[in-house]
Amino acid sequence: MTYVLAIDQGTTSSRALVFDRAMRVIATAQQEFPQHFPASGWVEHEPEDIWSSVVGVCRTAVAQAGIAAKDIASIGITNQRETVVLWDRATGRAVHRAIVWQDRRTAEMCAQLRKDGAEHLITARTGLIADPYFSGTKLAWLLDHLPGARARAERGELAFGTVDSFLLWRLSGGGIHRTDATNASRTLLYDIHKGEWDEDLLKLLRIPAAVLPEVCDSSGEFGITDPSLFGAAIPICGIAGDQQAATVGQACFAPGMVKSTYGTGCFMLLNTGSKPVRSENRLLSTVAYQLNGKRTYALEGSIFVAGAAVQWLRDGLGIIKQASETGPLARAADPEQDVILVPAFVGLGAPHWDADARGALYGLTRNTGPRELARAALESVCFQTADLLDAMFADWPEASAQETVLRVDGGMTASDWTMQGLADTLGVAVDRPELRETTALGAAYLAGLASGIYPDPTGFADSWRLEHRFTPQSDNATREKRLARWRDAVRRTLSA
Repeated sequence: MTYVLAIDQGTTSSRALVFDRAMRVIATAQQEFPQHFPASGWVEHEPEDIWSSVVGVCRTAVAQAGIAAKDIASIGITNQRETVVLWDRATGRAVHRAIVWQDRRTAEMCAQLRKDGAEHLITARTGLIADPYFSGTKLAWLLDHLPGARARAERGELAFGTVDSFLLWRLSGGGIHRTDATNASRTLLYDIHKGEWDEDLLKLLRIPAAVLPEVCDSSGEFGITDPSLFGAAIPICGIAGDQQAATVGQACFAPGMVKSTYGTGCFMLLNTGSKPVRSENRLLSTVAYQLNGKRTYALEGSIFVAGAAVQWLRDGLGIIKQASETGPLARAADPEQDVILVPAFVGLGAPHWDADARGALYGLTRNTGPRELARAALESVCFQTADLLDAMFADWPEASAQETVLRVDGGMTASDWTMQGLADTLGVAVDRPELRETTALGAAYLAGLASGIYPDPTGFADSWRLEHRFTPQSDNATREKRLARWRDAVRRTLSA
């Protein structure tokens, strides 16, 4: 058994990748599934769509690889975080559509928690804030609004989980109700210091403990697949939320190492080692991964709009037909024009957390055109990343005292212009790896580590390969001048 199957279950599609013993991708399959928007601000998935798409892509990827299930040493799962599934233990079927991490239906509940002064307890125990983004209030909403759900949950008839837990239950044929520490740490219910579900938080949200999964290491045997699914039983040996999986895939195992993933949004994680750091700058403290019972923590910052700014140029303004056009356009922009885009299309994320802010363009002239707008869109991603890194350095000065290198992944990293601009804006080196499937790689590595075909973290880190390093070419004075313009634009854009 020399292969690992990675399941990457995302917000809009499910993917499966087959990795060989050398951690090379030899096959991949992807399938999109429908999104449901039953009310303004509500986002749902049909769990059966998630399940059927996962089984489908797994079978396709294995077939494309020309292997059989008996050749697969283990399966690793990485998933969209914070999305909630509640299902019947007897049938394995969900009792409601999954409530997606983007869903805002519990905004009033979170506002009441803040008004009641409960956010201090939440942050102290979980490292999170009282926001609908996280799983706990979504689960509370289901128990409040589904007739009989709370009573059934208290009797142990229902099971709650993030998508990883639901997939594990179904893949194993039912009966295995587990998650890993990274997913548990995103629920508002898990004490990241003690590594256990928190009784006070369960009481606060009126959630019965009987509904919760067992929390395990990110690498270890979670269960075994039903042989009827793929033709043989395969151990499931790795689970991590998508951003933590990318952190592992980037081999950010040492305190002070930073990774940033650029997709629709951007997620930056800074490894802070064996102790969580309480943020004073509105970042999140979270579990980066847990191995052999030992938790490693991270500071996390989230940007709502990164690649989405490029999508806006394409779909909203119609000035490009494909994302790859933005780099050449930006390179040709008029250097005398200081156009700033604050892409607060859905509010601003960390460190501002201003849900009511809206996007704005500054510095427009009669000569402003597609080139300048493309540059402004790409630079906005660099500026927002600088805000996150500055907040991380302020929260954890140990990081700023050492030489910082940012490891990047995600679709936007294909743009050399953007990555060079990122290095210039941050004043630190930006490393782009050879293998950019870092999220799936992280899941595969956690599974392969537990099944004995991949090396220990030190050996895995040694196998990480650099494709290109972008070093800062801008002087400090120029960088500070550009950042000052950006910060002035943000101040003008904030809602309060």
